[in-house]
Formats: sequence, structure tokens, C-alpha cells
Amino acid sequence: MTTYADEPNVVKLNARSLNSLPSAVRVPHYDRTQLSDAIVHIGVGGFHRAHQALYMDELMEKGLARDWGICGVGLLPRDARMRDALRSQDYLYTLVEKSPDGDRPRIIGSLTGYLFAPEDRETVLEKMASPATRIVSLTITEGGYYFDAATGEFDAAHPDIVHDLENPGSPICVYGFLAEALNRRRQRGLSPFTVMSCDNIQSNGEMARTMLLAFAGRRDSQLASWIERHGAFPNSMVDRITPATADTDRAGLAEQFGIEDAWPVVTEPFVQWVMEDRFCNGRPPFEQAGVQMTDDVHPYEMMKIRLLNASHSSLAYLAYLAGITYVHEVMQDAKFNAFVFDLMNSEVTPVVPPVPGIDLDQYKRTLIERFANPAVRDQVARLCLDGSAKLPKFILPTIVEQLQRGGEIKRLCLGIAGWFRYLAGKDEQGRPIEINDPMGERLRSIAESAGDDPMPLLGVREIFGQDLPRNERFVELIRGPLQSLYAQGARATMDQYL
Repeated sequence: MTTYADEPNVVKLNARSLNSLPSAVRVPHYDRTQLSDAIVHIGVGGFHRAHQALYMDELMEKGLARDWGICGVGLLPRDARMRDALRSQDYLYTLVEKSPDGDRPRIIGSLTGYLFAPEDRETVLEKMASPATRIVSLTITEGGYYFDAATGEFDAAHPDIVHDLENPGSPICVYGFLAEALNRRRQRGLSPFTVMSCDNIQSNGEMARTMLLAFAGRRDSQLASWIERHGAFPNSMVDRITPATADTDRAGLAEQFGIEDAWPVVTEPFVQWVMEDRFCNGRPPFEQAGVQMTDDVHPYEMMKIRLLNASHSSLAYLAYLAGITYVHEVMQDAKFNAFVFDLMNSEVTPVVPPVPGIDLDQYKRTLIERFANPAVRDQVARLCLDGSAKLPKFILPTIVEQLQRGGEIKRLCLGIAGWFRYLAGKDEQGRPIEINDPMGERLRSIAESAGDDPMPLLGVREIFGQDLPRNERFVELIRGPLQSLYAQGARATMDQYL
């Protein structure tokens, strides 16, 4: 990784260098040495650091929640990079909000440590089992929940699950860690911690609860009963566009603000968090940092998942095939702009329930503005990740409801056809496509063999279930565009079918 600290006026970010940073950089004004941990967060990526960690930093700046510091945990071998980056900076990092009006950098101080589970599982388990830990939060992506997308059932046959049930003291997946830590707390007469999901999954808290209870029940029915009686799993809706950090972001931070940061985070100005007030072991005063606490998060998450996430996934594969690199470039294209606008209005809005306090038309206009923000430089390729996990949650439920009510679905189906064409593994110029997806190898093999016939991919039950592939209208609205995508390409297909 490139370093910049040897260049004039560039300093390596750490606790000692905070006072050396330019005045334009907002730094923590609280004493980080006096923080104590009460939150363990699993999955410290860009989104967590642009979202939950920011909210906690806001509270600490106000003199609040300084006993609610965050200890990060990485479960995967690749998380060693994040551990090394954060450790070298005393767990500080730069959050840069990017807009057409300029960049606003801020150093976040709410992370106080990081544990790398593959090298020391016992320390992670004891941290979670400690009386001081009161919340374990998650950003583990859709694929980290181990459920069958078509049925919603727990994937008990997954090798990770089998391993953790057979080796409870040496887990490798999230449920193994949660169950073992909670079991230790139960044995020691401690209250459970709240499991707080911050992932883009509808009813994310209920999903975490259902899957953990399914896992725990297979391990120990008494443990499962104890978690069910005493635990808490609040649902939440989280929102902030956070692209993957690029070397250009590191270089720009060094050049513009004189900071060498091994892993900064770039994001948009917009941020939102709506959360159910259901905790079993106390919580920080989230509302004083702008979190909207509610009794029912469902309308908010339906709005966000079906409008924002569905739009992202629907445009992603078509834009990639058309050779577009950045999301703001997609929105500068008249065809794609109209595609997104009409998809939101004609196909999704009819099945979005009323949302308390939200002007839906204004929300959609704000989404278009956010997608079009050129400063964020969100890559289309990022939106293409993990399609097999995203489409069943972001797109297919809307299609099912629209089919039941006789509504329009052609843009949503065109997006699925784009995904099928993308899965074939080569773009329209014959260049290879790297498919990052938990089912990628299997789906690519099917797509390569099937070509412009959608039925083999529609037959993947884990994604499409049994009923949708039997719906002739749905199948034909994918078949025609898919054949056109192979024969004519993405832009010509959009002209023909829209």
C-alpha cells in the first residue's frame, strides 16, 4: 500500500498526530483514553464506520455514551487487513463526506479496539461474554445470515453451521460466536446482550433472532429458550451510500488534507437510522445523535429497501453491461435516469405502505439526487455484488405483489434479465466479469450453459422459489429482454422494451 508520511505536510493518522491536522479536519474533542467498551461490533467495514460508529462519535462529542465504546471484531481471514490498518492508527480513521460543494473530513474516535477472531477466538468469546458488553451489533451482509432466500428457513446444512454445532468452543460463523458467548453469560448468571443488526435486510432484527434461535435450538434447547425469553433483537432501517475505499481516496486525503490514513471511508452527506426501541441490557441515548426511535420500523425499511436498494440492483447489471463505471454517470444518461424514475413511480411506489412523517415524492427526489452525486464516485461494480442474496429481498417481493394486483413489472424484470446476462461472465465486449456472489460459481455455470434461455436460472429454487417460475407473464417479461441483451446489448434492449 502506498504511504505518504514521508511527503512534506503529510502526517500519519494516530492519536499523537490529531493536534497536527489542519483546522478543516474535525477531530474528537473527548478523551478517548477514558472510553470504556459496551458494544462489540462484528463486521467492521465501510458502512459501519460511516454509520453506527459515526452516531456513537456524535454522542461522545456531546459528552454522552462514553461508556459505550465500540470494540470491532473480524470473523473472516480477510479482516486481518482492517485490523492492521486500524491498529496502526490507534483505531482512528477519517470519514470524508463528499458532495458537489466539497469534501468534509472528520476523524472518528468511537472505535477503541479490534479483535481478529481467526487468530484468537477465545478472546472474542470472552469479550462478548463479559458483563461490560451490553450490545453486539452486526454488519455481516445478507450472506452472513445463513438462510434460504426462497423459503426463509435456516440453512442448517451449511458447512460453517455444521462446524460450529460440532465445535461450540471454537466457532467460525456469527451464530457460533453469539450462541457460545450467550451460553457463557447464562451459566454465569448474567443478562444477555442485545443483538442489534444493522444490515440491509427486511426485519433484520427478527431475521437475526429467528436464525440464532434455530442454531441455538440445535445446540441446546435450554439455551434457545433462555435467549428467546430474555434476549432482544431490535429491527432497524439503515441508510447511507458508502462506496468501497479506493487508492485515489487515500491519495486525495493526503493531497488535500495532509492525512495518511490506511483505510479512510468516503460517503455521501445523507445518513439515516430508524430503530425499534427494544433492548434488554440498556442502550446509548441514540435519539440524541439523530436516530429515530420507533415502535415499528417496518414501513421505513419497506420504503428504503424497495425504492433505494431495488433501484440500485435493477440498474446495476444493465449499466455494467453498457460499460458505465460510476453510478452518477448512470444518472447522467437520459435512458437510465428515466428507467430509475419510472421504476420507482410505476412499479415500486404502488406497493410501498404509507410511512409516518415521510413525503414519499420528496424521498424519491432525494434518492435521485443522491444517486447523481458525482463526488461520491460510487462504482456500478459495487452494486453488482451478491446478487443472489439481494434480489430475493429487494426486488422479488415487489414483483410478487405487483403480479397479484396486476401491476407493472417490466423494468424490474429487465433488471433481472440484466443480472442473468451478467452472470454469463463476459461483458458485451467479451471481457471477463468477476462475479462476486455467494452462489457465483454455480450461477455462472448455469448462465453459461443456458445462454438466452431464462428457465435454468429461474429454476434455482433458493432464489426464485417454486411459484414465480410458473408465472407465464413473469417468465416472458424476462425471456424477451434476455434474448435481446444477448443479441443487441443493453442500450438497444432498453430502447426496445421501455
